[in-house]
Amino acid sequence: MADANVELVRSIYAAWGRGDFSSIEWADPQIEFVLADGVSPGSWTGVSEMNRVWREVLAAWREFRAELEACTRLDDERVLVLTDNTGRGRASSIDVGGIRTKGANVFHLRGGKVTRLVAYWDRQRALADLGMSGSERSSESPG
Repeated sequence: MADANVELVRSIYAAWGRGDFSSIEWADPQIEFVLADGVSPGSWTGVSEMNRVWREVLAAWREFRAELEACTRLDDERVLVLTDNTGRGRASSIDVGGIRTKGANVFHLRGGKVTRLVAYWDRQRALADLGMSGSERSSESPG
């Protein structure tokens, strides 16, 4: 099941890397969605709440992309993704890719569905929360 979890997460990022955040088939109906840091940290439950929060976050950006940089199986139920986030702010037109926003997401999976998604804008915070250092990055290739 662990390899299936990694493949599911990779399929999610195939769409997110194109800027397509519309699919939710991968989410458990009672998913816990956590923004661990950033402007509006918090925790929400359920697909509709996750969608609402994602829409609010994405509304601040044009051409936002979350590209998979590395993917690591942490254990049988968790997958860590290191992300390279790009886009431009709607109000400022600042090119976020120019500042190299490096984030991370931790996916908790059970029964072929994501039951919890913890999103970090700050990769170092994610690694610290997981008890990892930056040198413990995935040895897996992104492709």
